[in-house]
Amino acid sequence: MLVLSRKIGERIMIGDNIVVTVTDCQGDRVKIGFECPAEVPIHRQEVYDRMCGERAANSAAIPIAAT
Repeated sequence: MLVLSRKIGERIMIGDNIVVTVTDCQGDRVKIGFECPAEVPIHRQEVYDRMCGERAANSAAIPIAAT
């Protein structure tokens, strides 16, 4: 894991087309903004985990046709 220190308004580049900007910091909370192409999905970890769990449950519910 790469750990960086940034001040409000400073940016981090990921590749050539993803920009992460620190927009605010209050106490133990940091607000960050993301700029990226529309086809790049961005999710909070808990949302992503739930999506993966739902996908796994849906694929397990699909019967496999006998050949």
